Amino acid sequence: MEYGTLERQIHIEASPEVVFEVVSRPEHLKEWWSDDASLGEAAPGVVGELVWGDREHVATVTVVEADPPHRFSFRWVAPEGEPAAAGNSLLVTFDLSPSRGGTLLRLTETGFREKGWEVAVLEEAYREHEVGWDTFLPRLAAYAPTLVAR
Repeated sequence: MEYGTLERQIHIEASPEVVFEVVSRPEHLKEWWSDDASLGEAAPGVVGELVWGDREHVATVTVVEADPPHRFSFRWVAPEGEPAAAGNSLLVTFDLSPSRGGTLLRLTETGFREKGWEVAVLEEAYREHEVGWDTFLPRLAAYAPTLVAR
């Protein structure tokens, strides 16, 4: 296995505009992904947090690209105290395109090899992220259509 790029795609029964909001706004992120989220405007350079549990795990995220309703990307998993940048963090990209009356979401997460982790750490991190996305993307797909029904 290569452990370099993680890719997933899922069809969501909601428009790209709705899905963009669901992947980029804190009030929606905490409905399908983290227990809490703080993130200002979806704009490049904006820094926020994703929180799981009672702050047992806190991830700092830095928005890289926000092109509604087509693409939203952010960096995370940077060393504590360092700004997220190429080479020291992972890059998550949500590409959204209209499909069959809804949205095809393509998720790409890159940067695993560039972090310079030992092989065992790299493999464990990659597997954890695989399990995470396989858990949370179906929750996103279930949540987004509920916004359309409101």
